[in-house]
Amino acid sequence: MRDAIEVSRTRGCVTARIVEARHPLNSAAANRLMDLCEQVEDDDTILMLAVTGSGAAFCAGFGDDVDPRLVESLAAVSKPTVAIINGDAIDEGLELALAADIRIALARARLTLTQLARGVLPHFGGTQRLARIAGPAQALRMLMTGAVLDGTEALRIGLVTYLAKNERDLARVAGSVVEAILSRAPLAVRLVKDAVLKGYDMTLEQGVRLEEDLYALLQTTADREEGVRAFLDKRRPIFRGA
Repeated sequence: MRDAIEVSRTRGCVTARIVEARHPLNSAAANRLMDLCEQVEDDDTILMLAVTGSGAAFCAGFGDDVDPRLVESLAAVSKPTVAIINGDAIDEGLELALAADIRIALARARLTLTQLARGVLPHFGGTQRLARIAGPAQALRMLMTGAVLDGTEALRIGLVTYLAKNERDLARVAGSVVEAILSRAPLAVRLVKDAVLKGYDMTLEQGVRLEEDLYALLQTTADREEGVRAFLDKRRPIFRGA
């Protein structure tokens, strides 16, 4: 029996692929993904996490037995996270993608939240993250009408960050995004994520103060020294994450 989640690693990026993505995620897959999020957080040699599906689906929702902490486990990872939406992201599957920092979608992928048609609400953070990412009006449109967006429209409203025209292009775009993130100083990437996400719910004054504090913290790191040294030497920096 195949693993519910296939895990691979390229340099500092770990990729989790949902194997039976066309079916609702089961508890075994959910638990494996939660364990992986914890592993990524604790392993200093892992710099980022990508989540994707298989075939024509990213994730077709969750089974009733899925641990309710699953999506929050992905959202709580302090390192960069990317959802590579290779196909349909439906209901809880879209809620999972919303918990990632960056979303890359195939143009023909379908993204939708249909829970209201069954008389229930999204309960993995979908109502909150969707409104913060795409705005309240677009969130209400999707939630109240069950609108199905393709990747192109999702890009237009800011629901996804990058668009790919086909599977080959998706691999290229995802690869370039991963490479770009991995080329940055790991500590700086984590701190800028902290600044943006925590600062979003603060006043501007509080957010600027947080930014200043994190900037000062970064000044004490070896990566900061390496960045300055590499700039002066006109070479590519070699960051150690310390």
